[in-house]
Amino acid sequence: MDDPKIFLNLSWIVFMIYLVKSSPPEDPIKCSSKTNFNCTITNSYGAFPDRTICKAAQAVFPTTEEEIISIVANATREKRKMKVATRFSHSIPKLVCPDGEEGLLISTKFLNKILKVDQENMTMTVESGVTLRQLISEAAKAGLVLPYTPYWWGLTIGGLIGTGAHGSSLWGLGSSVHDYIVQLRIVTPDEAANNYAKVWTLKHGNPEFDAARVSLGVLGVISQVTLKLQPVFKRSITLLERNDSDLGDEAAKFGRQHEFADFTWYPSQRKVVYRIDDRVPANTPGNGLNDFIGFRSTSSLVLAILRTSEENQESTNDASGKCASAKLITSTLKIGAYGLTNNGIAFTGYPVVGFHNRVQASGTCLDSLEDSRITTCPWDPRVKGLFFHQTTFTISLSKVKGFIEDVQRLVALEPRALCVLDSYDGILMRYLTASNAYLGEQEDALDFDITYYRSKDPMSPRLFEDFFEEIEQLAFFKYGALPHWGKNRNVAFIGAINKYKNIDKFLKVKQSYDKLGLFSSKWTDQVLGLKDGLTIVKEGCALEGLCICSEDIHCAPKKGYFCRPGKIYKDARVCTRFSSVTNKLNLDF
Repeated sequence: MDDPKIFLNLSWIVFMIYLVKSSPPEDPIKCSSKTNFNCTITNSYGAFPDRTICKAAQAVFPTTEEEIISIVANATREKRKMKVATRFSHSIPKLVCPDGEEGLLISTKFLNKILKVDQENMTMTVESGVTLRQLISEAAKAGLVLPYTPYWWGLTIGGLIGTGAHGSSLWGLGSSVHDYIVQLRIVTPDEAANNYAKVWTLKHGNPEFDAARVSLGVLGVISQVTLKLQPVFKRSITLLERNDSDLGDEAAKFGRQHEFADFTWYPSQRKVVYRIDDRVPANTPGNGLNDFIGFRSTSSLVLAILRTSEENQESTNDASGKCASAKLITSTLKIGAYGLTNNGIAFTGYPVVGFHNRVQASGTCLDSLEDSRITTCPWDPRVKGLFFHQTTFTISLSKVKGFIEDVQRLVALEPRALCVLDSYDGILMRYLTASNAYLGEQEDALDFDITYYRSKDPMSPRLFEDFFEEIEQLAFFKYGALPHWGKNRNVAFIGAINKYKNIDKFLKVKQSYDKLGLFSSKWTDQVLGLKDGLTIVKEGCALEGLCICSEDIHCAPKKGYFCRPGKIYKDARVCTRFSSVTNKLNLDF
């Protein structure tokens, strides 16, 4: 990677990300006939953690709540399994998979209407298939904003509240969107009723409200959501790069100092980017815009070149090459202010001041040109592009220092081990507050969002496989992290449900709303602790996070990867490459 031609090519590749427009994602539901029978469903990445294909007998696309009621009633009468699917399907786990091939998929694709904007009471009522982008745009027209949201606007309201999606803040009610719901309507099975379905209107004070706000889709179909908004305001954003030596101390307090604070951490470079981000008076000059580079459309040719380079580095164990590529990418992102502009056109310097609705989220790769062979979202499975694992979890603020320092100790053993993270824009760290939702955050915490290379071959280990597995096990088992419901590999959910103090209340509501379990599946029952089988033990299972290795065969012994204890967390069991490098790390072979 010392060849200047390679650096020139990579510079051109990253530059090309700025220049193209996007192809819209495919519908995640595909059926064999125009009448929507004999269907399959996947997610926007084209693969679930266990790489299975989810089948369903039929898909339906209601346009009104009345149609939802009819659909749920008919399925209840037939005792037919149902699952709710969204327009873009960005959840990684198998939340949308119905059991068996006779199941029914209920898509919220056409439940996309803004039903009411109440400017006096500052509320907005929307159908559950409305996207975050729609909500932000329509609220702004009324001079209103949702104060905290995820940073990616290609999510539906029903999907993001169902999995507990969030932004970053410890202020007010915190950054979880479900904590800004004041009312919702949900359609559930009801075998005892004459019409076999029931509509519930839930709000604060209803015992079921705190179950329905983060429901994983197992209670029924959310048809409408009413959110509490705020008057539009401006923010001032400065992204400041610092050494990560004191990150452990800063992580516990930085979120109290700035309303929209977050971090982007590059552990192998020992750098961290602090987001200094607060409200400012509305008359503060500036019309800034956030068009995050990683969410822009990209040339399909460029994506193929990047992926091929990444695969070559992995197959040849080229750690130095991976680190050189990563530094170039992070430097280019920094020069481009990560997609921030001061006036919607150019970046002229910090701070970037802009209205909240223009800087809170982005996702212009969703803009429409129909040919994905030209440009698309970087992770579009129709082209050779990004393919990755995501490990995402929250750790209590009282424990984050210890976790961060453990990761730093791992990096000190092999500084190149986490360079791959820099190519995926580092570790994003966001703040959350405790929530009354039964499956919401249990205490004030910091979320760690880790994205890293995944092979197309499930039996192929990754470079520094053991480091990522140890970080995953450190988080969930040493520090008691909670999983993000819409992300993660199977390992993250092992014993996770027992960390929620109100799980019994949630399960009671689940039993009340869906006695027959028609909205449940084998996967959701396993995650909720109602069935065994969450861990899939087979050859190579640890490579994909389907199990924690206990035998060498769970790794890739033929390729030199064996099951060994962690380097600093000895209770961990990870797939370690047997080489002169690992011998130097004093592993127990």
